[in-house]
Amino acid sequence: MRSRHFAAEPGACEEDEREGEDGGSCGEGHVEIAVGVIDVVVAGEVPEKQRDDGAEAGCEEGQEARGQREEEGGEESEVAEGNAEEFCGLGGSSHSASSLSGFVMNFRDTPLEYRLMAGTAQIPLYSATKVAQEAKVREADNGMCWATFGEVHNSSDELQKIVQAVPAVIAAALRQRAWYFVPLAIGEDEETVVAPDYTVDLGDRAICHRNVRFGGSECIFISTRLMQDRFALAFEFLINVGHHFVDVVGVPQSFADLAWSQASTDVRGETSQDAWESRRRALDRSRGNEVDERAKTSYFESTFADALAIYMLSLTVDFDYADLREREYPLLAAPALAERLRHVAEMFPPNSGYEFEIRYRRRV
Repeated sequence: MRSRHFAAEPGACEEDEREGEDGGSCGEGHVEIAVGVIDVVVAGEVPEKQRDDGAEAGCEEGQEARGQREEEGGEESEVAEGNAEEFCGLGGSSHSASSLSGFVMNFRDTPLEYRLMAGTAQIPLYSATKVAQEAKVREADNGMCWATFGEVHNSSDELQKIVQAVPAVIAAALRQRAWYFVPLAIGEDEETVVAPDYTVDLGDRAICHRNVRFGGSECIFISTRLMQDRFALAFEFLINVGHHFVDVVGVPQSFADLAWSQASTDVRGETSQDAWESRRRALDRSRGNEVDERAKTSYFESTFADALAIYMLSLTVDFDYADLREREYPLLAAPALAERLRHVAEMFPPNSGYEFEIRYRRRV
């Protein structure tokens, strides 16, 4: 596997912006096609509306909504706790529960009700439960669990390289989670459904990712067909990983001290809309010397998740720092970001086959 590089340039904020793109279209051709719906009725199932994380952006690359983490929601199935042999990929996974880092998700038999629209061609919509049961779950060398379902337009090798970029120490904290790369994840009426292929109509209804909890485990469905390229897909996955890691372990004090020292000295810009807004609230001059502690905590969480995502992205693809720019806020000064990334790299060294490197481009 070739090594990856992160290209950072001082003064990158003067570069052209990467234009925003609405996550619904993504350049796919219009196809007139009927849409079928497969409803899964789960005995005793109670829909559960999950909280809005408010930190992770949907369709991170090329969108101006990076500061608002897309809503999470889903159905929680009844979980049969006794059978340790069954895993999230019932009927499809070739792994036993013990070989998949302890991520176990059991399903009781559920009656299915099918309702299909008439038409010359049909694309069924599958419930998140059905996809989790049928998709073949794999485990990367770092312990991350992942699967594909439908026409994702990405090779297994390509997705494996993205997933394997997550350092093993980070992956170890996410053993009760699995990521599903699907064409389109759609959240409507507190229910998550998956389209196995793309149409313009379904793309308009889809969102970049949906989180669905089953008992003590969580499945994250990522809409690959809303991503413009590998850069966008990798960033969507890795920013999601970053926020989940922060949810589990919090923010190291050493990183919080570094980020706060930069903010206190008024270093230019930030790494996301959330980080920019929470920093502004925490240091609101109208409060005098008083610091908004709640905003400060939010700032630490946002900046650490952002730094993790950018660091892991640099292990996955070569890119220019200016590619991360969006219109709502100024991008963090490159030397300050480099300092954060080096700190993260010291805590979470790259896996074998990956390499972290910061390169500065000389001005001519």
